Amino acid sequence: MTKGTGAASRLAQALAIVLGTAEIPLRLVAWDGSEAGPPDAPIVKFRSRRALRRILWSPGQLGLSRAYVSGDIEAPGDIFAAFTALSSAGKFAEPGPFKPLTPAELWTLLRTAVRLRAIGPNPAPPPEEARIHRHGRRHSKRRDAAAISHHYDVGNDFYALVLGPSMVYSCAVWTDGQTDAVTAGSGSGGGLPAGLDAAQERKLDLVCRKLGLKPGMRVLDVGCGWGSFALHAAKHYGVDVVGVTLSTEQALLARKRAADAGLTESIDIRVQDYRDVEDGPFDAISSIGMSEHVGREQTPHYVSRLRSLLRPGGRLLNHAISWNAGPTNPDPDSFIPRYVFPDGEMISLGEMVTALESGGLEILDVEALRPHYALTLRAWVRRLEDNWDEAVALTSLGRARIWRLYMAASALGFEAGLTGVNQILVQRAGGDEPPLRRTDWV
Repeated sequence: MTKGTGAASRLAQALAIVLGTAEIPLRLVAWDGSEAGPPDAPIVKFRSRRALRRILWSPGQLGLSRAYVSGDIEAPGDIFAAFTALSSAGKFAEPGPFKPLTPAELWTLLRTAVRLRAIGPNPAPPPEEARIHRHGRRHSKRRDAAAISHHYDVGNDFYALVLGPSMVYSCAVWTDGQTDAVTAGSGSGGGLPAGLDAAQERKLDLVCRKLGLKPGMRVLDVGCGWGSFALHAAKHYGVDVVGVTLSTEQALLARKRAADAGLTESIDIRVQDYRDVEDGPFDAISSIGMSEHVGREQTPHYVSRLRSLLRPGGRLLNHAISWNAGPTNPDPDSFIPRYVFPDGEMISLGEMVTALESGGLEILDVEALRPHYALTLRAWVRRLEDNWDEAVALTSLGRARIWRLYMAASALGFEAGLTGVNQILVQRAGGDEPPLRRTDWV
């Protein structure tokens, strides 16, 4: 490590303790202007002693996250470079939950904080931190509605900046990795990643083909978001779609989009829990980026409920993020549960396949799309950064920081293979036989 003087040198020692590494992989700039760390490393700025105080009270991922969201820490350069450096260092490089500090490490960290005059009361968490996980039974209908509202009801205009005109908030399907080129006519951002909307439309059409949609079919879209799948399926395949979401803001925009497209007779958007849908059967069911909100314990009921809504021979497509490092329970004090997806749970591909088969559904196809989600997230981060001032104005500086942090970190997680995303196509027994070869829908 390149030695520094002033606060930065001691700050580097403190951060090394938290990370569990001998040398920090970052160039630290402290509140007094001093610097420490490798001169060519990504820059991270500690704007005040309060940042160290946050880390002292929550020494790990949560303290660092709170410091970034609150603005006590800045990552002014390439956030992917900063996260790549962090992910290869000490405890961040180890799989599983962030390991707590030992008593000796805590004592050393405390002495360093004393020398830097950073001792004080625990700063209040940023207002964007979710607190719903402390209230109600986990994955009850009321608590699930609150969790969904925390993440999705942050403003449709904000999501439009990040997602683009497609308004699809799940993994796209790409033909190449060219996400950085721009095309004209993208609105206030001055350019949208070439291929992002096309890649999302490609994904929507792939789902339609896998489900075998035909004119006159009745389709249930579980977790319908802003209605993009419903619009695509109704417009291009002539089906009737019931879309359900727990987000009021999503439903309002989805209905408007359906009306603007002249498809109100074909699309019914409801603010409704999937557990309350009673008007089956449906010829097909899509669940795109929704089952991560269901929870491991509720997954068998989720499968049973959707199966009961399918007609004999009907197909269900479950598109979901998976945890590739094996089954795990989410750490309630980590960044994602606290700020992004309260009560969200990723389960492994094997667990989901087992649940679907155990629920009486036949597996027709499994397609892994892990590299595609990394590309999608990088495109979203670029859109957010290109429209940063407007994004902050539409929500808050803290909320924009959260989205930048979680999407960049998630992209690297997909690139490293820690997480995956899979489309699992299943069919209820009865009805027509499925195609002999999967080439009928790829």
